[in-house]
Amino acid sequence: MKNANPRDLTSPDQAVAGVIALAHHAGAKNWIPATSGNFSVRIDATDCAITASGSDKTKLTADGVIRAPFAGGTHPRQSAEAPLHYLMYRLSPTIGAVTHVHAQPAVLASLALAKDSRVRIEGLELLKAFSGVNTHETHLDVPVFDNEQDMEALAARVETRLKADGLGWGFLLAGHGIYAWGKDVAEALRHLDAFDYLFTLMLKLRGVPA
Repeated sequence: MKNANPRDLTSPDQAVAGVIALAHHAGAKNWIPATSGNFSVRIDATDCAITASGSDKTKLTADGVIRAPFAGGTHPRQSAEAPLHYLMYRLSPTIGAVTHVHAQPAVLASLALAKDSRVRIEGLELLKAFSGVNTHETHLDVPVFDNEQDMEALAARVETRLKADGLGWGFLLAGHGIYAWGKDVAEALRHLDAFDYLFTLMLKLRGVPA
């Protein structure tokens, strides 16, 4: 294990347990069908624990979690989408956990609610579930990116936009799913749950079954 430093957030074992907790929560919600989705938790200033490629996250165990270097390099068992997780940890040392799910409300919102490459959420009480928001009298613009299979190119586009517009708490990939994060596992889960509720509500208001 690396020497402790001021940006350490958790031990490797705790990080693995956090990844498993994220995956099991998402599995119980039916957000990660057919081995989809991935989850990660920061270990320190260079590494994270992240789900390995191909594992069934609904039944995830420690064997399906790897320690990977987000600050540079790769891991032979990392998933194709790992670069997007790595990007978020590099963008902010305050991000401690990242989730990616294929929840139907998120996928539908990315297609049915997007305008000008964003989905705007406004005037709803549950906006207060997001860190730092203390009123419903506000709005949240969730970025929407075109889906593509070149994850390094996608990560570059995401990085450019988030640096320009601010990190927020998540982004959508059109027809694909959502990435959401937080300072720790609990906050990441709260943000993910809030997105799911808010997207579902907005879709129903538009007459789109969710």
